[in-house]
Amino acid sequence: MNQQWIRRLLAGALITLATGAHAVPADPPATRQTAPQDPAAQEGMRQAIQHYFSGQATGEASHMRLAFLPSARIESVRDGKFTSMSLDEFCAFFKGKVAENEASRVRTIDFMDASGNAGAARVTLNYGAVVITDYFLLLKVGDEWKIANKVSYFGRKEASRQG
Repeated sequence: MNQQWIRRLLAGALITLATGAHAVPADPPATRQTAPQDPAAQEGMRQAIQHYFSGQATGEASHMRLAFLPSARIESVRDGKFTSMSLDEFCAFFKGKVAENEASRVRTIDFMDASGNAGAARVTLNYGAVVITDYFLLLKVGDEWKIANKVSYFGRKEASRQG
């Protein structure tokens, strides 16, 4: 292991104990590796996310209820306003109406990662002028993966300039 990194880690731990601050070394050793992903976990998480995508595509709340744990929280800051809602409050937005521009909408899974029965994922919803980035925390409960929490970033594309 890189001894300089270990010294910074220990120094950070002492600072944390003394001040309550959280210190993390900037550059962990280059030998750090991530564990190989479990294909079954990847598929289970993908299914939960697909239910979410189906809810977005169809406007049907029933798909969202398949995607999320009943206790899930959905949170975001949009136009400077913090919003936190329950699954029931979130599902109220889905009234079975398909968006007029649905055919041009693109949804992608950017990454997924899991350890045992806990996982995380980031998805991008490209809706033309608006691009939403969702971060999910997922849990495997019984035999099924579900989204436990969702936080979102709402971005806007700038209109392209011609001429």
